[in-house]
Formats: sequence, C-alpha cells, structure tokens
Amino acid sequence: MLPDTAQLLIFITAGLALNITPGVDMMYCLGQGLRSGPKAGIAASFGIATGGLIHTLLAAFGLAALLAAYPLAFEFVRWVGVAYLVYLAIQSFRLPFSARADEAHRQNGAYLAWRDGVVVNLFNPKVAIFILAFIPQFIDASKGSEIWQFIALGIIFNFTGTLVNALVGGFSGSIGAVLKANRKLANVFQWVSGTIFFGLALKLAIERK
Repeated sequence: MLPDTAQLLIFITAGLALNITPGVDMMYCLGQGLRSGPKAGIAASFGIATGGLIHTLLAAFGLAALLAAYPLAFEFVRWVGVAYLVYLAIQSFRLPFSARADEAHRQNGAYLAWRDGVVVNLFNPKVAIFILAFIPQFIDASKGSEIWQFIALGIIFNFTGTLVNALVGGFSGSIGAVLKANRKLANVFQWVSGTIFFGLALKLAIERK
C-alpha cells in the first residue's frame, strides 16, 4: 500500500523540507500562538491538520483536479480565504493580549484557533493543488489501490507538517502567555499578530496558481 522504504524516506524528507518552509499554515499558527497562548497555537496546528486531511481526501477523489481545471472556482475559493484572513486580522486588533480580554474568548481560544485553522486551510486552494501535484509522484501502481496510497501518503505528509506547526505555535504561544503580564509589549505583539494575518491575506490575494 505504501512505496518501498527508500521511496518513503525520500517522501518524508521532502515533506519535512516543505513543511519547515514558512508559509500560510506556519504563520497562521505563529499568529494564533502570539494572540491566545500555547494551547491556541498548538490547537491551530491541529486545525490546519484537519483541513489538510480534508484536502487530501478531496484531492484523492478528484475535487482538486476540478479546482485546477476551472479558474473561476479556484478564484472563488481563494478570495473567500483572503476575506477570512482579513477577518482574523481585524479580530486580532480588537482582542488584546491583556487580562481585560473577554473571558469566554480565553476559555474558547483553543477551539476557536482549531476552527479558524480548518477554515484558513480549506479556503487556500493552493494546498489542494499542491497535494495533487506532490503526492502522485510517490504512488506506485504496483503496490495496490492508488487512491488508498494517495490517502496514506497524505496522512504522513500531514502528520509531519502538524509536528512542525505545533512546535511553532506552542513556542510562540509561550511568548504570548508572557506578554499578558506586560501590557506595553502585549500591545506591540497584538499589532504584530494582526499584521501577520493581514500579510497572509495579502500573500494569498496576490499569488496565482
């Protein structure tokens, strides 16, 4: 069901190299960690992972190919993603790190970070196109069902990406937790967090296939 050991090691190594390259997912986890603490930063990585798993399943069954074939569909999904990232940026500016932040927001920070991570990842069509382009290179028709190979490799790629994003989100979250005790620094990093989300929206808006 999986490629031979040598090919699998090449796949994992290539996947890790891609995952440690800063992109929308990693920067999202960084921004959520700064904004709401370590739990939210790690939860954000699981939200990205959930979205990535859905992308893998959709790509395996052909939806990613439709996005690649129909530019209008691709553009629609992309601009929904841009709008949502702008919304997250505005929310970051409105919800400070300080202890005055809404209690419900603090309690639900991890869930909200996970939920937003799913949405951000799902509405980035470049993820679906990338998965469709990258994973098939490592599928061996002689090993059995190509769909199940695609899904298995997608899960492995998603797992390594989650490890990287969780480390980034957890580390930045520790910084965010410290900032709650220092209002001046907290205000600076509040703007940093919001700027990250605006930057991600701009990146997604100007990038093409």
